[in-house]
Amino acid sequence: MEQQTIYYNPQDEPDEELTIDLKKIFLAFWSRKKLIIKVFSAVLIFFILLTFIMPKKYKVESDLYINKSNNSNLAEINPFAIEELNVANLTLGMNNPLLNELELMQSPLVIDNVIKENDLRYKKLFGIIPTRKTGELLTTKVFLKKNISFKNKKGTNVVTIEYINKDPELAYNVVNSIINNYIILHKELNSEKSKSDKKVIEEEYIKAKTELEKKAASVSGLPEQAAAGAGNISAMSAFSTSAQKALSVIHSQVVEGQRSKMEVSEEAAKVANLSSKLQWAKMVEEMSDTSKVLVLKEPQMLRDFEYSSPKLLINILLGIIFGVITSLGAVIFVENVNKKLTYSMLGDNIIYDIEKDYRKLKYSLLARKDKKILFAMFDNISPNIYTQLKEFKNISMVKCDISNEFVNAVENADEIMSVARIGETDSELYKEVRAMLGEINKNITKEILV
Repeated sequence: MEQQTIYYNPQDEPDEELTIDLKKIFLAFWSRKKLIIKVFSAVLIFFILLTFIMPKKYKVESDLYINKSNNSNLAEINPFAIEELNVANLTLGMNNPLLNELELMQSPLVIDNVIKENDLRYKKLFGIIPTRKTGELLTTKVFLKKNISFKNKKGTNVVTIEYINKDPELAYNVVNSIINNYIILHKELNSEKSKSDKKVIEEEYIKAKTELEKKAASVSGLPEQAAAGAGNISAMSAFSTSAQKALSVIHSQVVEGQRSKMEVSEEAAKVANLSSKLQWAKMVEEMSDTSKVLVLKEPQMLRDFEYSSPKLLINILLGIIFGVITSLGAVIFVENVNKKLTYSMLGDNIIYDIEKDYRKLKYSLLARKDKKILFAMFDNISPNIYTQLKEFKNISMVKCDISNEFVNAVENADEIMSVARIGETDSELYKEVRAMLGEINKNITKEILV
């Protein structure tokens, strides 16, 4: 027995095309134009009114330039100044030159004082419900979570501070307070560092000076010129043992004198070097009281109309966007729950107006002249069209209903065409009839609107 091999070729399958009836979609929305206009206008007006109803928020901002030179605004004349930026980049590989400064600004050393100065406290939940924390001062962590931002402008030593609040005066005071407390902290850090540096150098200077004084007091031996004056003794040393001993003593004393002189010179150079450093340290200490922070853009007290949000133009755009979305949603909802027939309930093969498109219907009927065609009448057609349809002997008409008469008429027909009216035909009956036809394997081949 031979086994037959069947090859499957996907191309032999009929193509399933996704067809979209743009006219049906257009008419569905056009028939709801009043609803669309009402919903769209309501949403747009709502968003416009929000501009005037919602509480206004004010944004106060300031730009700070931060000089990174170590402890001195005059780094070019300070030979001991170290660029913190370069050290940080080399040791930590940081790309942001002001990470340390941003951390200082947001530290409790600054923010806690800002909170106290502006009396920022926990409020009631939703403005109504008191909690355990209500009335207590905010924490730094909570303050930094909302309405405040610190940004470093890329590639610069400029930091922008922004604070948003409903009260323009409070917003102004908070930004001012952040700047003032940060500058104070900056001065304290610079001052402490410069004082520490000065103390170390000063201690080393005192030790070196004391050591120099000791060495100067204990200088021994003969000066180098004494060897030159011992020429006669040197000549006698060839004949006299005493002269040789005297000459040896003189040379020893000269060597000792040179060694003592060298030690004193080295200690003196050390003292001079430390003295120079100490002078610089004192100058840096004096300069440390000056701030390395320059306020490029002062915070401004905003007027009532200078609010940052809400913006009328933005709300109009939002109103248009949400108006369109809400209108589409409203149309889809109404189309699906309407008690009368709507365009979205129809199938794909539709004659939208039998009066205008009668020729299209006639072509279709002529092409089916050998078939029994049943007109399922959800609604009546005009006498004029009824008269014209009498020429087709293969047409029969039956009123749509859930009845034996209707089922028998359907079973005897080869094709079924429905006749209905948008906005008047009962949608429940329409759906039930289509469901029943599906149960008996009959479909509506064409839908005619009157």
